[in-house]
Amino acid sequence: MELREMRAFVAVVEEGGLSAAARRLHLSQPALSQTMVSLERQFGVRLLERSSSGVRPTDAGTTLLSEARAVLARHDRALTAMAAHTASGGGVLRIGIPLELPGDLLPRALAALADAYPDTRVQARHLSTAEQVTALRTGELDLGLLRERPAGPDLDAMLVVAEPLGVLLATELADKVRGPEGIRLDALAGLDWVGFPRAGSPAWYDTLTATLRGHGIDPGPEAPAGQTLIAEVKLAAVGTGRAFTLAPPDWSQPLPDTVTWSPLTGHPLVRRTWAVWPAGSHRRDLGHLVAALDQPPTADE
Repeated sequence: MELREMRAFVAVVEEGGLSAAARRLHLSQPALSQTMVSLERQFGVRLLERSSSGVRPTDAGTTLLSEARAVLARHDRALTAMAAHTASGGGVLRIGIPLELPGDLLPRALAALADAYPDTRVQARHLSTAEQVTALRTGELDLGLLRERPAGPDLDAMLVVAEPLGVLLATELADKVRGPEGIRLDALAGLDWVGFPRAGSPAWYDTLTATLRGHGIDPGPEAPAGQTLIAEVKLAAVGTGRAFTLAPPDWSQPLPDTVTWSPLTGHPLVRRTWAVWPAGSHRRDLGHLVAALDQPPTADE
Protein backbone atom coordinates (compact mmCIF):
# COMPACT_ATOMS: atom_id res chain seq x y z
CA MET A 1 0.00 0.00 0.00
CA GLU A 2 1.52 3.30 -1.12
CA LEU A 3 1.29 6.72 0.55
CA ARG A 4 -0.70 8.11 -2.36
CA GLU A 5 -3.26 5.32 -1.91
CA MET A 6 -3.52 6.10 1.80
CA ARG A 7 -4.07 9.79 1.07
CA ALA A 8 -6.67 8.94 -1.56
CA PHE A 9 -8.59 6.66 0.84
CA VAL A 10 -8.53 9.23 3.64
CA ALA A 11 -9.79 11.91 1.24
CA VAL A 12 -12.67 9.75 0.01
CA VAL A 13 -13.83 9.02 3.55
CA GLU A 14 -13.41 12.59 4.76
CA GLU A 15 -15.21 14.04 1.73
CA GLY A 16 -17.93 11.39 1.81
CA GLY A 17 -17.76 10.73 -1.90
CA LEU A 18 -15.53 10.16 -4.90
CA SER A 19 -16.40 13.37 -6.75
CA ALA A 20 -15.49 15.70 -3.88
CA ALA A 21 -12.36 13.68 -3.07
CA ALA A 22 -11.28 13.77 -6.71
CA ARG A 23 -11.59 17.56 -6.74
CA ARG A 24 -9.60 17.80 -3.50
CA LEU A 25 -6.82 15.59 -4.86
CA HIS A 26 -6.94 17.05 -8.38
CA LEU A 27 -7.52 13.59 -9.83
CA SER A 28 -10.11 12.27 -12.25
CA GLN A 29 -13.00 10.41 -10.61
CA PRO A 30 -12.39 7.21 -12.66
CA ALA A 31 -8.73 7.16 -11.56
CA LEU A 32 -9.72 7.60 -7.91
CA SER A 33 -12.37 4.89 -8.22
CA GLN A 34 -9.75 2.51 -9.62
CA THR A 35 -7.51 3.26 -6.64
CA MET A 36 -10.31 2.33 -4.22
CA VAL A 37 -11.01 -0.90 -6.11
CA SER A 38 -7.28 -1.70 -6.07
CA LEU A 39 -7.14 -1.21 -2.29
CA GLU A 40 -10.08 -3.53 -1.73
CA ARG A 41 -8.40 -6.15 -3.89
CA GLN A 42 -5.14 -5.79 -1.97
CA PHE A 43 -6.83 -6.41 1.38
CA GLY A 44 -9.46 -8.81 0.10
CA VAL A 45 -12.23 -6.99 1.96
CA ARG A 46 -14.74 -4.23 1.31
CA LEU A 47 -13.55 -0.90 2.63
CA LEU A 48 -16.39 1.37 1.53
CA GLU A 49 -20.17 1.21 1.56
CA ARG A 50 -21.49 2.96 -1.53
CA SER A 51 -24.97 4.47 -1.73
CA SER A 52 -26.84 7.22 -3.57
CA SER A 53 -25.90 9.65 -0.81
CA GLY A 54 -22.16 8.95 -1.01
CA VAL A 55 -19.75 6.55 0.64
CA ARG A 56 -18.87 5.62 4.20
CA PRO A 57 -16.26 3.22 5.58
CA THR A 58 -17.06 -0.32 6.56
CA ASP A 59 -15.66 -1.66 9.84
CA ALA A 60 -12.53 -2.69 7.95
CA GLY A 61 -12.45 0.73 6.29
CA THR A 62 -12.67 2.47 9.66
CA THR A 63 -9.66 0.48 10.85
CA LEU A 64 -7.72 1.39 7.71
CA LEU A 65 -8.72 5.04 8.07
CA SER A 66 -7.26 5.21 11.57
CA GLU A 67 -4.04 3.49 10.58
CA ALA A 68 -3.62 5.50 7.37
CA ARG A 69 -4.03 8.78 9.24
CA ALA A 70 -1.39 7.69 11.73
CA VAL A 71 1.06 6.67 9.00
CA LEU A 72 0.54 9.89 7.04
CA ALA A 73 0.97 12.02 10.16
CA ARG A 74 4.20 10.18 10.97
CA HIS A 75 5.43 10.63 7.40
CA ASP A 76 4.72 14.35 7.47
CA ARG A 77 6.50 14.71 10.82
CA ALA A 78 9.52 12.89 9.38
CA LEU A 79 9.67 15.29 6.44
CA THR A 80 9.46 18.28 8.76
CA ALA A 81 12.21 16.89 10.98
CA MET A 82 14.52 16.16 8.05
CA ALA A 83 13.94 19.62 6.61
CA ALA A 84 15.98 21.00 9.49
CA HIS A 85 19.01 19.11 8.16
CA THR A 86 18.61 20.33 4.58
CA ALA A 87 17.31 23.82 5.21
CA SER A 88 20.55 25.49 4.12
CA GLY A 89 20.72 23.62 0.82
CA GLY A 90 23.13 20.98 -0.39
CA GLY A 91 20.48 18.33 -1.03
CA VAL A 92 18.35 17.41 -4.03
CA LEU A 93 15.60 19.82 -5.07
CA ARG A 94 12.87 18.00 -6.97
CA ILE A 95 10.85 20.14 -9.38
CA GLY A 96 7.80 19.33 -11.47
CA ILE A 97 7.33 21.17 -14.76
CA PRO A 98 4.46 21.16 -17.26
CA LEU A 99 4.67 21.00 -21.02
CA GLU A 100 5.05 24.33 -22.84
CA LEU A 101 6.66 26.15 -19.93
CA PRO A 102 7.98 29.59 -21.02
CA GLY A 103 11.53 28.97 -22.15
CA ASP A 104 13.19 31.71 -20.11
CA LEU A 105 11.40 31.13 -16.80
CA LEU A 106 13.18 28.20 -15.20
CA PRO A 107 16.74 28.60 -16.60
CA ARG A 108 17.01 32.14 -15.22
CA ALA A 109 15.82 31.07 -11.77
CA LEU A 110 18.03 27.97 -11.73
CA ALA A 111 21.07 30.07 -12.60
CA ALA A 112 20.35 32.28 -9.58
CA LEU A 113 19.94 29.17 -7.42
CA ALA A 114 23.26 27.73 -8.61
CA ASP A 115 25.07 30.97 -7.72
CA ALA A 116 23.62 31.05 -4.21
CA TYR A 117 23.54 27.29 -3.45
CA PRO A 118 26.12 25.51 -5.64
CA ASP A 119 25.76 22.26 -3.67
CA THR A 120 22.04 21.91 -4.38
CA ARG A 121 21.25 19.45 -7.17
CA VAL A 122 18.05 19.88 -9.17
CA GLN A 123 15.95 17.02 -10.51
CA ALA A 124 13.19 18.07 -12.93
CA ARG A 125 10.28 15.90 -14.08
CA HIS A 126 7.61 16.57 -16.71
CA LEU A 127 4.28 16.06 -14.91
CA SER A 128 0.72 17.28 -15.34
CA THR A 129 -0.75 19.66 -12.78
CA ALA A 130 -2.77 16.88 -11.13
CA GLU A 131 0.28 14.62 -10.92
CA GLN A 132 2.34 17.42 -9.40
CA VAL A 133 -0.25 18.18 -6.72
CA THR A 134 -0.28 14.53 -5.69
CA ALA A 135 3.53 14.38 -5.67
CA LEU A 136 3.76 17.56 -3.58
CA ARG A 137 1.36 16.17 -1.00
CA THR A 138 3.14 12.82 -0.80
CA GLY A 139 6.57 14.43 -0.40
CA GLU A 140 7.83 13.35 -3.83
CA LEU A 141 8.29 16.94 -5.09
CA ASP A 142 9.71 20.05 -3.44
CA LEU A 143 8.35 22.54 -5.99
CA GLY A 144 5.72 22.32 -8.69
CA LEU A 145 4.89 24.61 -11.60
CA LEU A 146 1.15 24.24 -12.02
CA ARG A 147 -1.52 25.55 -14.38
CA GLU A 148 -3.93 26.12 -11.49
CA ARG A 149 -3.62 27.08 -7.85
CA PRO A 150 -4.46 24.17 -5.54
CA ALA A 151 -6.79 24.72 -2.61
CA GLY A 152 -5.92 23.95 0.98
CA PRO A 153 -3.56 25.23 3.68
CA ASP A 154 -0.93 22.54 3.13
CA LEU A 155 0.49 24.15 -0.01
CA ASP A 156 1.75 27.68 -0.62
CA ALA A 157 1.57 29.22 -4.08
CA MET A 158 2.78 32.21 -6.06
CA LEU A 159 1.81 33.30 -9.57
CA VAL A 160 4.96 33.37 -11.70
CA VAL A 161 3.72 33.95 -15.24
CA ALA A 162 0.52 34.82 -17.11
CA GLU A 163 0.49 34.17 -20.86
CA PRO A 164 -2.22 35.56 -23.15
CA LEU A 165 -2.88 32.68 -25.52
CA GLY A 166 -3.11 33.04 -29.26
CA VAL A 167 -4.16 30.50 -31.86
CA LEU A 168 -2.34 28.26 -34.30
CA LEU A 169 -4.19 27.89 -37.59
CA ALA A 170 -3.47 26.73 -41.10
CA THR A 171 -1.88 29.77 -42.78
CA GLU A 172 -4.46 29.97 -45.57
CA LEU A 173 -7.34 29.91 -43.09
CA ALA A 174 -5.65 32.41 -40.75
CA ASP A 175 -5.27 34.88 -43.61
CA LYS A 176 -9.02 34.73 -44.21
CA VAL A 177 -10.21 35.29 -40.63
CA ARG A 178 -7.52 37.53 -39.14
CA GLY A 179 -8.42 41.16 -38.48
CA PRO A 180 -6.18 44.14 -37.67
CA GLU A 181 -5.94 43.16 -33.97
CA GLY A 182 -5.85 39.41 -34.44
CA ILE A 183 -8.47 36.67 -34.69
CA ARG A 184 -11.79 36.80 -32.88
CA LEU A 185 -12.35 33.69 -30.81
CA ASP A 186 -15.83 33.20 -32.22
CA ALA A 187 -14.31 33.04 -35.72
CA LEU A 188 -13.02 29.58 -34.77
CA ALA A 189 -16.54 28.13 -34.40
CA GLY A 190 -16.90 25.00 -36.50
CA LEU A 191 -13.26 23.99 -36.15
CA ASP A 192 -12.02 21.15 -33.97
CA TRP A 193 -10.07 22.13 -30.86
CA VAL A 194 -6.86 20.18 -30.38
CA GLY A 195 -6.93 20.13 -26.59
CA PHE A 196 -5.52 18.20 -23.66
CA PRO A 197 -6.95 15.65 -21.17
CA ARG A 198 -9.07 17.24 -18.44
CA ALA A 199 -7.57 14.89 -15.84
CA GLY A 200 -4.21 16.63 -16.17
CA SER A 201 -5.47 20.05 -15.05
CA PRO A 202 -9.21 20.01 -14.27
CA ALA A 203 -9.73 23.62 -13.17
CA TRP A 204 -7.79 25.10 -16.10
CA TYR A 205 -9.55 22.76 -18.53
CA ASP A 206 -12.96 23.80 -17.21
CA THR A 207 -12.09 27.51 -17.39
CA LEU A 208 -10.77 27.19 -20.93
CA THR A 209 -13.64 25.11 -22.30
CA ALA A 210 -16.23 27.38 -20.65
CA THR A 211 -14.70 30.34 -22.49
CA LEU A 212 -14.70 28.42 -25.77
CA ARG A 213 -18.37 27.52 -25.33
CA GLY A 214 -19.16 31.13 -24.44
CA HIS A 215 -17.87 32.08 -27.90
CA GLY A 216 -19.88 29.44 -29.73
CA ILE A 217 -17.14 26.81 -29.96
CA ASP A 218 -17.85 23.17 -29.17
CA PRO A 219 -14.69 21.80 -27.45
CA GLY A 220 -15.68 18.29 -28.46
CA PRO A 221 -15.01 15.13 -26.45
CA GLU A 222 -12.28 15.12 -23.82
CA ALA A 223 -8.90 13.76 -24.85
CA PRO A 224 -8.20 10.38 -23.21
CA ALA A 225 -6.62 10.61 -19.76
CA GLY A 226 -2.87 10.16 -19.91
CA GLN A 227 -2.62 11.22 -23.55
CA THR A 228 0.19 13.70 -24.22
CA LEU A 229 -0.32 15.88 -27.27
CA ILE A 230 3.18 16.66 -28.49
CA ALA A 231 3.88 19.62 -30.75
CA GLU A 232 4.14 17.51 -33.90
CA VAL A 233 0.66 16.06 -33.35
CA LYS A 234 -0.85 19.51 -32.81
CA LEU A 235 0.81 20.95 -35.91
CA ALA A 236 -0.31 18.02 -38.06
CA ALA A 237 -3.94 18.45 -36.93
CA VAL A 238 -3.89 22.22 -37.41
CA GLY A 239 -2.26 21.93 -40.83
CA THR A 240 -5.36 20.19 -42.22
CA GLY A 241 -7.29 23.45 -42.00
CA ARG A 242 -10.05 21.82 -39.95
CA ALA A 243 -8.65 22.36 -36.43
CA PHE A 244 -7.01 24.91 -34.15
CA THR A 245 -4.91 24.82 -31.04
CA LEU A 246 -3.99 27.44 -28.50
CA ALA A 247 -0.42 28.60 -27.87
CA PRO A 248 1.48 31.53 -26.31
CA PRO A 249 3.34 34.04 -28.52
CA ASP A 250 6.75 32.48 -27.78
CA TRP A 251 5.72 28.88 -28.45
CA SER A 252 9.01 27.02 -28.46
CA GLN A 253 8.46 24.82 -31.51
CA PRO A 254 9.34 26.13 -35.00
CA LEU A 255 6.30 26.52 -37.23
CA PRO A 256 6.10 25.19 -40.79
CA ASP A 257 5.03 27.61 -43.51
CA THR A 258 1.61 25.96 -43.54
CA VAL A 259 0.82 26.99 -39.94
CA THR A 260 0.60 30.52 -38.50
CA TRP A 261 0.31 31.87 -34.95
CA SER A 262 -2.04 34.83 -34.42
CA PRO A 263 -3.14 36.72 -31.30
CA LEU A 264 -6.74 36.45 -30.13
CA THR A 265 -8.61 39.75 -30.16
CA GLY A 266 -9.06 41.07 -26.63
CA HIS A 267 -6.93 38.30 -25.03
CA PRO A 268 -9.91 36.21 -23.84
CA LEU A 269 -7.69 33.34 -22.65
CA VAL A 270 -4.78 33.76 -20.24
CA ARG A 271 -2.80 30.71 -19.11
CA ARG A 272 -1.33 31.13 -15.63
CA THR A 273 1.53 29.18 -14.11
CA TRP A 274 1.87 28.96 -10.32
CA ALA A 275 4.91 27.99 -8.29
CA VAL A 276 3.62 25.70 -5.53
CA TRP A 277 5.49 24.19 -2.58
CA PRO A 278 4.69 22.54 0.78
CA ALA A 279 3.64 25.17 3.31
CA GLY A 280 5.77 23.55 6.02
CA SER A 281 9.02 23.63 4.07
CA HIS A 282 11.98 25.40 5.71
CA ARG A 283 14.48 24.91 2.90
CA ARG A 284 16.45 28.06 2.20
CA ASP A 285 17.49 26.92 -1.26
CA LEU A 286 13.83 26.37 -2.15
CA GLY A 287 12.98 29.82 -0.82
CA HIS A 288 15.76 31.31 -2.94
CA LEU A 289 14.46 29.55 -6.06
CA VAL A 290 10.91 30.76 -5.43
CA ALA A 291 12.18 34.31 -4.97
CA ALA A 292 14.13 34.03 -8.24
CA LEU A 293 11.00 32.88 -10.07
CA ASP A 294 9.29 36.05 -8.82
CA GLN A 295 11.89 38.32 -10.45
CA PRO A 296 11.18 39.69 -13.95
CA PRO A 297 13.98 39.38 -16.52
CA THR A 298 16.40 42.27 -16.83
CA ALA A 299 16.70 44.40 -19.96
CA ASP A 300 19.77 42.39 -21.01
CA GLU A 301 17.77 39.17 -20.92
